[in-house]
Amino acid sequence: MVPGSSGLGESIGFKPLKNSLFVMIPRSKALLNRLKNNELILPIVKNAGYLFSATGITSAMSFVQSVLAGRVLGPTSFGVLAALFSFTSVVNMFASFRMNELVVRYVGYYQENDDPQRATAIIKLAGLMEISSSIFAFLLVYFLAPLGARFFAHDPSLVTWFQIYGMIVLANMVYETSLGLLQILDRFRIIAVLDVISNGVSLLLILIAFITKQEFAAFVIAYMSGKILRSVAVSISAMVEASRTWGREWWRSPLKTLKPDFRSVFTFAISTNISGTISLISKNSETLWVSAFIGTKEAGYYKIAMSLAGILQLPVAPLPKATYPALAREIARKKWRNVKEILRQGSLLASAYSIPVTVVLVIFGKLLIDLTYGSAYLPTYDPLIILLIGFTFVNIFYWNRAALLALARPVFPTIVNFVGMIIKVSCIFLFVPRWGYLVFAGLLAGYYIFTVGVAALRVAIDINRRSNPEIA
Repeated sequence: MVPGSSGLGESIGFKPLKNSLFVMIPRSKALLNRLKNNELILPIVKNAGYLFSATGITSAMSFVQSVLAGRVLGPTSFGVLAALFSFTSVVNMFASFRMNELVVRYVGYYQENDDPQRATAIIKLAGLMEISSSIFAFLLVYFLAPLGARFFAHDPSLVTWFQIYGMIVLANMVYETSLGLLQILDRFRIIAVLDVISNGVSLLLILIAFITKQEFAAFVIAYMSGKILRSVAVSISAMVEASRTWGREWWRSPLKTLKPDFRSVFTFAISTNISGTISLISKNSETLWVSAFIGTKEAGYYKIAMSLAGILQLPVAPLPKATYPALAREIARKKWRNVKEILRQGSLLASAYSIPVTVVLVIFGKLLIDLTYGSAYLPTYDPLIILLIGFTFVNIFYWNRAALLALARPVFPTIVNFVGMIIKVSCIFLFVPRWGYLVFAGLLAGYYIFTVGVAALRVAIDINRRSNPEIA
C-alpha cells in the first residue's frame, strides 16, 4: 500500500474521481433547473429532444447493425464496406451545396420580414439547385467507381457495387432542401420519426442477413434500403408541410422575386459547397484515407473507432440543427444578450454530457470493444482514445458553424477549414508512412481543436462588436 493512502483505489486516483462526481451531480441538477426556466434555451432543448430521441434510438440501431456486420464480415471486409459507403458520401458532398443551411437561413429571414413569396421562392430555387447537383453527383459516382474499387476497396471486381450503391444519391435529390424546410417549420418530430423508421428497416434486413449468414451484397442492400426510404419520406413530408403552411400553389412563386438577393444567395451556396468540400477532404473521408494509405483491415478498425467516439456526440449532434433557427431569429432581431445566453447555455449543456461520457469510454473502452465486436477488433481502442479528445472539444463549442452562418459569415469557416485542411493533409503525407493509422486519429483531433477553436473565437469577437456600439 502506498504510504499516506487508505487504499489502492485512492493511490491511483479514484478518490479525486469520486469527489468530482459528487461535485458534478448537484451542478448538473442546478443546470437542469436553470434550463426549465429559460425561455430561450427551452425551445432548442425541446426540438433537440425530438432529434435526440431519434438519434439515441437510431444510433443504438446503427451500433447493432455495425456489430452484426462486423462479426459476419470480419475486419477486412468490414473495412471494404466502410470504404464503399464513404466513397459515395464523399462524392455526394463534393457536389452538394448544403441546401438545408441555405433554406434555414433565408426562409427564416423572409418569414421574419413577413415575405412569404420570397420564402417559398427560395425553397423552389434550392430544390432546383439540389436536383442538378444530385444528378451531377450520381454521374461522378458512376464513372469514378472503377477508381474507388481499385484504390479504396483494393478490389476492382467491386466496381458494380460502387455504382449500385451510388443510386442513393438520386434518392437524395431534394433531401437537403426538404430537411431545411422541416427544420425552419419546427417539424423536428417528423424528422425524428422518419429517422427511426428508416433505421429500423435497415436493422431488420441486416438481422435477417446475419441470421441467414449472408455475405457482402446483402449488407449493402440492407443499408441502401433504409437510406433511400428516409430520403423519400423526408422529401414527401416537406412538400406536404409546405402546402399546409403556404398553400398548394406555393411552388409557383416566381424566382425573379429573389433577384435583389441572387448574389447573396449564390455566395452563401457556393461558400457552403466549398466548405463542405474542404470538410470531406479533412474530416469526412477518414475511412478512405486510411484504406488508401494502409489497408482495408485498418480502415475497419478506424471506422469502429469513429463509431464508438460518435457515442460522445449522440445528444449533442442534434443541437446545431435545433440551435441554428433560434440563433438566426435572435440575430435578425439584434437581441445580442439572448444570442450570448443561447451559446453559453448550449456549451454548458453539451459539457454536462460530454466530459463524464469521455471518462467512461476511456476506462471501459477495451471491455466494450471486446464484448461487442470481439477480440479481433481490440486495436480499435488506441485511435478511439485519441479521437475522444477532439470530439469532446467539438461538442463543447458545437454552435460555432451555426453561429457564423446566422451572423452571415459563411466564408469565414471556409477559410479556417481550408487552412486546417492544408496542414492536416500535409501531415498525412509526412507522418502516416512512418507512424501508421494512429496518426489519422491524432491529426483529426488536432484539426477539430484548431478549426473549432478559431471559429468560436470569431463568433465571440463578432457578437461583442455588434452588441457594443462603442467597439463597433
